[in-house]
Parts: sequence; structure tokens; C-alpha cells
Amino acid sequence: MKKTLLTLFVLICFISPLHAEDMRKAALMAKKELEMTLERDQQSQTDIQKSKLSITQEIDRLEARNTQLKQNIKTIDQEIALLHTENETMEQEAARDKAQMDELSGAVRVAAGNLSAILTASMYTADDTGRRDKLAPVLDTDRFPGIDDMKTISNLFLEESALAGGIELKPMNFVSDTGEKVRGDVLILGGFTSAYRLGDKTGFLNYSPEGNQLYALSALPSRHVRKTLDRYMSGESDSVFIDISRGGALRQITHKQSLKDQIQKGGLLVWPILALGMFAVFIGIERTFFLGRVHANTDKVMGKVNQLAAKGLWEDCNAMVGEKKIPVYNVLRSGLGARSENRETLESILQESILKELPRLERFLPMLNIMGSIAPLIGLLGTVTGMISTFHVITLYGTGDPRMMSGGISTALVTTMMGLGVAIPIMLLYTFLCRRVEHVIGDMEEKAVALTNIIYREIK
Repeated sequence: MKKTLLTLFVLICFISPLHAEDMRKAALMAKKELEMTLERDQQSQTDIQKSKLSITQEIDRLEARNTQLKQNIKTIDQEIALLHTENETMEQEAARDKAQMDELSGAVRVAAGNLSAILTASMYTADDTGRRDKLAPVLDTDRFPGIDDMKTISNLFLEESALAGGIELKPMNFVSDTGEKVRGDVLILGGFTSAYRLGDKTGFLNYSPEGNQLYALSALPSRHVRKTLDRYMSGESDSVFIDISRGGALRQITHKQSLKDQIQKGGLLVWPILALGMFAVFIGIERTFFLGRVHANTDKVMGKVNQLAAKGLWEDCNAMVGEKKIPVYNVLRSGLGARSENRETLESILQESILKELPRLERFLPMLNIMGSIAPLIGLLGTVTGMISTFHVITLYGTGDPRMMSGGISTALVTTMMGLGVAIPIMLLYTFLCRRVEHVIGDMEEKAVALTNIIYREIK
């Protein structure tokens, strides 16, 4: 506004040539212009005041709004913090609940797995192969087990417990000892032992979990066991054989080795050992009978000879001795033939006669002693051969499979066993026969002295 007045003043001062009328007009116009300017200025101030008031009110409103928003933000932050706390608490509870549910689910699946193993090993599954299929939903890891699944597990457990505690006899399918699938009477004793009766054949069964099938053992039990099973299955007896090891003891029936099997596992060196044993048996039988016959006749013959010699019946003595080729007779015959000699000569002749009979009495005994010494040495040779074979297998294939080494070890042990098994009886037989020979020789020496005394008693 001040700038406008100054402008008008300058115009008035410097425009001097203008006329007064024009000045009046100009003054009126300037005044009017001034009034209009003042009015506009007043209006502008009024508008400015209004605008200022409106802006001030708007600022106050916005500040109040800002304060309210800050308060709301603070409240929201508190609510967010509270929600975070609640969320963490809920997550912890959810994790705890999940862990408990996972533990429960794991426990149920472990129980189902144990039950599945029990059902797999149970011989009752051979008659009902669908028992394990009931556990398939429970064992599914993508599915949470429910109450119905738990009831299924408990029912199967109770069913298996009831079956395992009972005895059942009924027709069932099984694989016979000839490999054919047949149907016959099957006796299941408490889930431990199973037996069958097919026609006139009675035996034990084993259960194969891989094929869910009962199969007969390849070897039948003893006659007594078969008779006991047959009587029990017929209701004639209350006694029965049970294998509580679930087939472990029954497998020993099929794996029981006979002497023939052991001989075959011993290899070639077993046969020389057996030949020595057989030869020693023949020698022992022959020597036992021979020495027994010699010893049995000694007392009887010597008693009669002494009686005849005491009476001076020398011809009868010679007839009594005769031509028999028995050691005692030979000694007596030599003594009777030299009765006219002096005592020293007669004793020498009798002693010489006894010494002549000694090789006959000891016949085959040195050979028996040698065989008793050779048998364990052959067994030791088989042991060394078997161990060499075992180490050769280890060199080629390593020690991963012990069954590959069993052949050489079996040869080593069997030959040693056979060698000792033959040598010990041979040595006992040799000792027994040597004692018998010594006893016969002593008896002959005794009878020779008695004959000498009788002869010189008669001479005197």
C-alpha cells in the first residue's frame, strides 16, 4: 500500500503541465483508485485473516490428529507387542503339542512295527496271511494314527497273546519234506512248536516268515518222539515235546551229523586212519582169543601133567602134551624130553623153550604199537593240510565270509579227532595185550619151575 501512495505522489509532483481539471479528475481517479486499492487491500487482509484462521484451525486439527495418531500408533505398538508375546506363547504351545503328537505317533508306529515283527514271526500268520495288512495304515508315515488304529493294534496284540497261550489242532497247508504243498493235520503248541501228521508220517514243522509258510523238517525225529506226537495228536497222551526256542532246537535234528558225514568232511586222510583202526580191531580180536586160549589151558594141563609126573607116568605125560602147537604144550614137551638132563641143563632148556614161544605170543603187538603212534600223526598231517587250505581261501577271498573257511577248518578238526579217536583205543588195546603176554609168560615160567621140581623130586 505504501508503494502505491508513493507512486501517486510522484505522479502529482512531476506532472506539472497538466491542467487543474485534469488534476482534479486525476485526483478523483487516484482517490477512487486509492479507495479501491484500500478496499482491495482491506479485503485481502480480511481474506488473509480468514485464511490464517482457517490454516491455524487446520494446523491445530492436524496436530490434534497427529497426536491422536501417535497415541493410536503407541496403542497399536503395544497391541503388536502383546500379539507377538501371545504368538510366541502359542507357537511354543503348538510346538509342544506337535512334539507330543509326534511322540504319540512315533510310539504308536513303534508299537505297530513291533507287532508287525511279532506277526511276521508268528506261525499263526501262515493260516491268516492278512493279519499284517491291518497294520499297513498305521505304518504309513504320511498319515496320523487315530483311535481306531490304536484299537486295531491292541486287538491284534490281544489276539496274538491268546493264540500264543493256547493249543490248536486243525487242517492246514504246509510244505512236506519232499517239497510238495500238501494239507494235513497241524498241531500248534503255544506259538512255539508245530507238528504235522500226514498219513503214517509224523514230524515237526518250521515256519518261514519270508513266505508265510509252514514247512516240514527234512529229517524226521526219533521213533520215540514221533510216537509221542502221534499219541498226543490222537488224544491218547498228555505229554508232548515243545521247542521253546521257536525252531532253534528242532534245526539241530536236520543239522545233526552222522559218523559218515564227519568222515566225508575229513578228506582223504581219514581213510588211512580208519584202515589202521580196522586193522587194529582184527589184530586185537585175534590176539585176545589166542592169549585167552593159551592162558585157559595152562592151569588145567599143568595140573594133570604134575599128577602124572608125580606117579612116574611119563608116557602118559607125553600123550597128554601130544603134538598141539600151543606155547604151554611146547614148553612142557621140551621139559619132558629133557628130564634125564641135570637141573641146570633142564632149566636152560625150559627157559630156551619159553623164549622161543615169546615171538609167537608177541606177534603183531609191535605193529599195533606202531599203528597207535602213526594214527595221531596222520591226523596231525590232516590238520596241517586243512589249515593250509584255510589260509589259501583267506588269501583269495579274505575273511568276509566265514563259511568259505569252514571246509579247511572242518578237515583239520575231523582228521585230528579221527586220529586221536583211533590211536587211544589202539594204545589201550596194546597195553592190555602186553599185560596178557606178560601174564602168560610168567605163568609158563611158574609151570616150568614146578615141572623141574617134580622131575627132580621123582629122580631123588
